[in-house]
This record gives sequence, C-alpha cells and structure tokens, in this order.
Amino acid sequence: MKVDLSNRIALVTGAAGGIGHAAARALADNGAQVVISDIDATAARSAAADIPGSLAIRMDVSSEREVAECIDRVKKEFGRLDILINNAGVNTKYRVTVDQFPIEEWDRIIGVDLRGVFLVSRAASALMVAQRSGRIINIASVAGLVPLRLQCAYTTAKSGVVNLTRTMAIELAAMGLTVNCVAPGSTLTGMTEPVFYSKDGSMAEQAQRLIDHIPAGRIATSEEVAHAILFFCAPQSAYITGQVLCVDGGWTAGGYLRDF
Repeated sequence: MKVDLSNRIALVTGAAGGIGHAAARALADNGAQVVISDIDATAARSAAADIPGSLAIRMDVSSEREVAECIDRVKKEFGRLDILINNAGVNTKYRVTVDQFPIEEWDRIIGVDLRGVFLVSRAASALMVAQRSGRIINIASVAGLVPLRLQCAYTTAKSGVVNLTRTMAIELAAMGLTVNCVAPGSTLTGMTEPVFYSKDGSMAEQAQRLIDHIPAGRIATSEEVAHAILFFCAPQSAYITGQVLCVDGGWTAGGYLRDF
C-alpha cells in the first residue's frame, strides 16, 4: 500500500521494535517524518538509525511529565503533529485467576496500556486541535474485544483502549481529527517469538494450540499490522473515525469457538 504522507509529522510510541518499528518504517516509507519514542532510549536510537530522517525520543508513556516533555519537543522541532500511533504496551508473565493476580502487575499494565494511551492522546490531541487536523491510531488487541482467561489486567486495559478510541472519535471529529483502533491478534515480535519458536521447544504444544484456533492457520507479521495502521493514516481515510480494525486471521470472527 502506498499513500502520500509527505510533510506529515508522525509520533510512534513503543517504536523500538515489533509493531511499533514496523509502523514507523511504513510511515517513513510513505513520506512521513517519524518520531520514534520508547522507554528504552538506546533501542529507540538504534531504531531511528534504521529509518533515515527519524528522530528518537525516550518516553515513558505512563509518566505525565515525560509525555509532556516529548510532545513539547515535537512541537519545538516540527511545529506540528499530524499522526500519533499509540503502540506502547506491556503484558505479564503471570497467568493466574483474578483472586491471585498481583496488584503491582495490575497497576503496571493499566498504567502503560491504558493510562499511557490517555496521557499521550491528551497531550497530542491538544496540539492537533489547535491545528484543526490530526490522525490518532490506538493499538489495542483482540483481547480488548474477547475476554481471555488469566489475563484480567491486559484484557481490561485493551478493552478500555477500544472504548477510549470511540469516545475520542466522537469528541474530536468536529475539530478535524480522526481516531481509530487496530486490534492485532497473535503477532510475531521480539516479545512473542520465544513463545512460538522457543529454542528448547518447551512452548511448542501451547503455541500450536493457539494457532489451531486461528482460521488463517498462522500468526501475523508486524508488517501486516503496520499495513492496517497505514490505512487509517491515508488521506483517503479522512471520513473513517471511531472504528476498530482486527488483524487476526479471522480469530474474532469465531475461530476461537471452534473447539467449544
């Protein structure tokens, strides 16, 4: 997919790797000036070096101060912000029922995955409202649309992102902004590769069980998710807002119910 994003300034959170890096590259390949933010400053700089013309900024999306500093720097460097990709997110190693779920893990996941989307959107949308234009694309998950066992914090955060997207869309549409959401299913990234391709094969059975519930019979690539993100950024998508696009190989269409 090729779109004209010439003279657009784009900020991608959590862009040091995975979906965020693929999105940043797709935006840059289509003409945008990309700002790569990540809590890992070294990884952000490395990712920026891989994308000519991009700028790396360290940002913890759960910190109101760091978010404000990042948006202020974007404003000073470029004078505007046209595209925001809220991609930064975390999950947990804990797979336990709600009665056993650690409170500190709840706070950490909600802090990044939901509070972080709110904080960055709040700061960025103020800049976009002033210029009467902008695109915000939030990265949720199929876990925000279908409840999953043993992931109470993650599913809560991602479902919150879905409805936050819709709320922002109806609040900001009259001011020239669109707000949409991409909900990936299982996607191959640096974080998920050990699950699907563990060197010792310890996760092979679990990974195959998961894949068996995906009608497409495989997991997504980060580039496939980035393609969906790019669609919402395209000038031709200006009348689309408040929508959730699943990139899940058909999983939410009912594949997850096949054995039940």
